Amino acid sequence: MSAEPAFLFSGWVPILRILFVGTFAYVFLLVTLRVSGPRTLSRTNLFDFIISVGVGSAFGRILTAKEVALAEACTAFALLAFLQYGVSYLRVRSKRFADLVNASPSLLYFDGRYISKAMRLARLAESDIQDAVRARGLGSMSEVEAVVLEASGELSIIQKAQNSQELIRSLPK
Repeated sequence: MSAEPAFLFSGWVPILRILFVGTFAYVFLLVTLRVSGPRTLSRTNLFDFIISVGVGSAFGRILTAKEVALAEACTAFALLAFLQYGVSYLRVRSKRFADLVNASPSLLYFDGRYISKAMRLARLAESDIQDAVRARGLGSMSEVEAVVLEASGELSIIQKAQNSQELIRSLPK
């Protein structure tokens, strides 16, 4: 016979477990993330996003699921940090692996023209680019040399200026 679910209060033991396990899991997570380096906390590519979701999911689960032991959660945190370190290590040492894991920046607007194919692939409309230009404090697209969708998902706005094409020339068109 299964117990009825408690809607408001099921006793002090579950609350004390959350406080105890949550505190120790939090401390372990802080230490693990500190040791694994700043790349673990950035969201610059797909793998970093997966790590962030995985850490959040594991932390949330350890807080609320009685059947998950603290040692299991700490193992999951350590595994995610190790995987993040491994991917970062391989990215730095192998261009082929870096190309597989990282997104490339995309040129969306250049020299007064929207680049439709790149915008379609990025699922962005002209209004999205115009919003980003306004957010940068520019009042007209005529002030813009280029708009680049960075690997991080942010839009970089490059204003018209002398020598502004140096970084743009390296992007695929």
